Amino acid sequence: MSIQAAASPTVGYFCFNRRSCRWRVVHRPRMAVRSGTLSSTPILTSLQKECATPLPVLRHVADSMISDMRAGLAFDGGSDLKMILSYVDSLPTGNEKGLFYALDLGGTNFRVLRVQLGGKDQGVVASEFEQVSIPQELMFGTSEELFDFIASGLAKFAQTEGGKFQLLPGRKRELGFTFSFPVKQTSIDSGILIKWTKGFAVSGTEGKDVVACLNEALERQGLDMHVSALVNDAVGTLAGARYWDNDVIAAVILGTGTNACYVEQIDAIPRLHGHKSYSKSMIVNTEWGAFSSGLPLTEFDMGMDAASINPGEQIFEKTISGMYLGEIVRRVLLKMAETESLFGRSIPEKLSTPFSLRTPDLCAMQQDNSSDLEAIGSILYDVAGAKSDTSARRTVLEVCDTIVKRAGRLAGAGIVGILEKMEGDSKGLVFGKRTVVAMDGGLYENYPQYRNCIQDAVTELLGKELSRSVVIELSKDGSGIGAALLAAANSKYGHDS
Repeated sequence: MSIQAAASPTVGYFCFNRRSCRWRVVHRPRMAVRSGTLSSTPILTSLQKECATPLPVLRHVADSMISDMRAGLAFDGGSDLKMILSYVDSLPTGNEKGLFYALDLGGTNFRVLRVQLGGKDQGVVASEFEQVSIPQELMFGTSEELFDFIASGLAKFAQTEGGKFQLLPGRKRELGFTFSFPVKQTSIDSGILIKWTKGFAVSGTEGKDVVACLNEALERQGLDMHVSALVNDAVGTLAGARYWDNDVIAAVILGTGTNACYVEQIDAIPRLHGHKSYSKSMIVNTEWGAFSSGLPLTEFDMGMDAASINPGEQIFEKTISGMYLGEIVRRVLLKMAETESLFGRSIPEKLSTPFSLRTPDLCAMQQDNSSDLEAIGSILYDVAGAKSDTSARRTVLEVCDTIVKRAGRLAGAGIVGILEKMEGDSKGLVFGKRTVVAMDGGLYENYPQYRNCIQDAVTELLGKELSRSVVIELSKDGSGIGAALLAAANSKYGHDS
C-alpha cells in the first residue's frame, strides 16, 4: 500500500486506495499513566499521534460508514461493504412454539443445539447443545464427506431428544443453520458458497447451495429434519437478542473477527426493488470488516496487512478485532526494542515471532494496577522472553492503551454510523426512544477497557442526551439460539403457531 502525505502542517491526510483514506489530528488527549512518570519515546509519541481518534476523526469514520452502506445497498460491488441481504424478514415474536434445532458451523468445531419454545407464556422452556470437533482430513476432503459427518452428529444428537424436548404432532424437525463462510444468499433457506475460508479446502461445494448439501446429507442419514433458515453469526445474535427485547435493531460481533448487521427498511434497499415482504424490513449483513474509509493507520498496521494472507482486505477487522490487536502491539514493541533499546541491549528473540503476543495478553497487562507493574513484567518474560524494568513496562502499557483505545473508539464510530444511517432514512426510528445494539464475542465480553472505549465514542458522537437512549449490551452466545429461533419464526407451519 502506498502512502501519500498532504501539505497541511496541522492535519495529515493519507490514502492507500480510492476509498481508504484517513485524517490525522496532531493534538490528542493522552490516556492517563497509572503509576509513575513516563519518558515518552519518539516511536510512542508518533504512535499516539497517528492513532488519535478525536471527535473529527470519529465523525469522518461514522459518515464514511454511512456512505459505504448506502453505496453497497444500491448495487452489488457498490462499496467495500458487501451489504449482504439475509432474506430474514420474519423475526421472532415470542409466540413461537415447538421444538427447533440449530447447527453452527464456522470453524474447526461445529455445534448442535435444540430449544423448546412455549410461546408468550413460557418463552424458552429448555435448551441444550453439544460441540463436535471436525477431523482435519475432512477439512480437505469432499463436500459429501464433510456434510455426512455433520449430519451424523446431528442424528446422534437428535436421538437423545426427550423429556422437556417434544416435537409437536404432525411436524418435521426444523433447523436453523449458522454458516459463517462467504455465501451469496438467495433466500431465507438457500445460499451459494462463494469460497471456503478459515483453513477449509473442501472440494465440490463452491458454487453450490450449502443448504441443499446439508439437507441431502440429512436424508442420507434418514433424519427427519430440514433447514428452515440459513444465517451467519451476527444475524443469529440479532435474532436471539430480539426474542427477549423488541428494542434490538442491530448486532455486532467483536471477537477474533468482527461483523455487524441491522434491521433495514426494504424501501431503503434499491437492490431489492420490487421485492414484496409483509414485514417491510430485512436484516442486512454489512460484512463491515471490509470497511476501510477514513481509518487512522500506522506503519505497523500496514506492515501487518502486507504480511497477511489477504493484503489490502478486511482493514477495519485488522484494526479493531481480537485476532490482530496483539500483533500490532508486538510490531510496535519489536521496533522499540530494535531502535530504542526498550528491553536493554538485547532484542528478545521470541518477540520476532508473528502473533506471539495475543490480545488476551494485552487485556491481562491492562488490568495491572501495581506500582511496579509486576504482572506486565511476568507476561513480557513468559510470552516474549523480555526482561523489563518498571520504565519499560510503563511504555508497554502506553502502547497497549493506545492501540486498544483506537480499536474500541473506531468500533463505536462504526456503530454510530449504522444507527445514524437508519435514523436518516426514517426519522424517529432510532433516536428519542430506547434502542438496543446486541453485542457478542470474547473481545467485547472480556476486555473492559475496550468496552469502555466503545461507549465513550458513542457518547461523544451522539452527545449525552441522545446516547442515553442507546443501550449497548452483551448477548452472550446468542447466535446459536438465534438460529433456532429464526427456524421457528420462518417455520413452514406458520409464524405464530
